[in-house]
Amino acid sequence: MKRFFKFVTTALALTVLAFVGGSIFYGTKTVHDLLASNEKLQKAITTLTHEDQIGFAKVLKQEERDGRLYTTIKFVETARGDILNRVLEKEYEIEGDVIHFDALVVTFSDEAVMDGKARSLYLWRRVYGESMTPSEGYDIETPGTHPERYAGLLRELRQPEQQLFWEAIWDLANDPEALRDHGIKAVYGNAVYTRLQPGLIYVFKIGTDGHVYPETVLDM
Repeated sequence: MKRFFKFVTTALALTVLAFVGGSIFYGTKTVHDLLASNEKLQKAITTLTHEDQIGFAKVLKQEERDGRLYTTIKFVETARGDILNRVLEKEYEIEGDVIHFDALVVTFSDEAVMDGKARSLYLWRRVYGESMTPSEGYDIETPGTHPERYAGLLRELRQPEQQLFWEAIWDLANDPEALRDHGIKAVYGNAVYTRLQPGLIYVFKIGTDGHVYPETVLDM
């Protein structure tokens, strides 16, 4: 993944739109331009809502092979404001029963949202076991793409602008100072892990401090 500083200095060619009597060339644009001048994007950010639950995981099976324990899990990402709506479902087989879930958190400032209470984007990155390095983990969301749980957030932006925004968001952690002036308060990774066992559901919730934690409930 290229560093964000390099990314914002790279021009993204946008569409030439023709109008009666002439044409307007949008030229090149960086994510700085997008955040600073696009009223539709600014409006979308102001309407971010509070989230309590952003997904859950459950064990499908655990078995030993050649003296090693393997856990097969299903990971589900839920929609904003509708925990019954599943926007992503994936299965993973991981060695061991202690599993890490890694998310990228982008928090906007109080001034950037409508009611003056900070809001965040939670982008799931990867899942991995104790015997793996994070870089060996399995992707949950694909970096550079828009996550389905936020599919409606930028609906009023043109497709190239949506792509520019999401590509930049995934790279923000490399240079968070670069966008402080545009209402981004913090960018950080949040990796949580727990020992998983069958018969339980691990619901990922958001604490008042913006961090993700698993809450365990019975799988009825």
